[in-house]
Amino acid sequence: MNERPQQIPEVREPLPQVERAPLIAGNWKMNLDHLQAIAFVQKLSWGLKDVGHNYGEVEVAVFPPFTDLRSVQTLLAADKLSLSLGAQDVSPHESGAYTGDVSARMLAKLDVRYVLVGHSERRGGHGESPELVGEKARAAHAAGLVPVICVGETADDLEQHGAAAIPLAQLESALATLPSDAEFVVAYEPVWAIGSGQAATADQAEEVARALRESLRDLRGDDRAAATRILYGGSVSSQNVAGFLRQPNVDGALVGGASLKVDEFTRIVQFRKHVTAG
Repeated sequence: MNERPQQIPEVREPLPQVERAPLIAGNWKMNLDHLQAIAFVQKLSWGLKDVGHNYGEVEVAVFPPFTDLRSVQTLLAADKLSLSLGAQDVSPHESGAYTGDVSARMLAKLDVRYVLVGHSERRGGHGESPELVGEKARAAHAAGLVPVICVGETADDLEQHGAAAIPLAQLESALATLPSDAEFVVAYEPVWAIGSGQAATADQAEEVARALRESLRDLRGDDRAAATRILYGGSVSSQNVAGFLRQPNVDGALVGGASLKVDEFTRIVQFRKHVTAG
């Protein structure tokens, strides 16, 4: 399916009131070996324990490289830690002659709950098509994982089509073959903001998140639209996270570089201490 630009949907009747627990997800990208990963998760867990973090109120997930997953899983299980585990990618195939691929079923055996699909670094750097992103999301769901569907526009897309057009088209494509009962998370990551130090404004993030949720009403119905968490990703820090999470349609953050700094990531997780009315 081609990614055709769309218009921002008009706001309709309010969606059902559903409590969406915020999700703060740390994407480590290609950083930390398995020994460093163990030390990092221990420090993160200790830090969150020290500040009395309630994982039932704000879910925290880490997305290590494939080589770290078994070590992190063993630590989480042995110490009964409440962090959720995610993977950065997944094969669209269940098994077979696919050298270098890692299947969703393999990830499920490691107690992985989430998996990123369609991250801009996979779409751009590895040429992943909209169809492939959808196949990966479907494979993740079939194995009992929750796909985190990443969508976002480049600077050129923003100039030519506006902020929401490309993300809406990417979301529609990713959901095209995903079963109607599938649970998923959407992560809006403007490509121009990733790693740039220049995040979108809270209002910009909310505009696109609202458009994505309204589109979900057409694609999956009101109940799924109301229940689905939409994250913002792109130069998230402890200084700006509260502004994003204050928005009604932003339900968490996909954190890149800042998730590799224990103290900073802990502050991001504790965003509610910085949220004020307004």
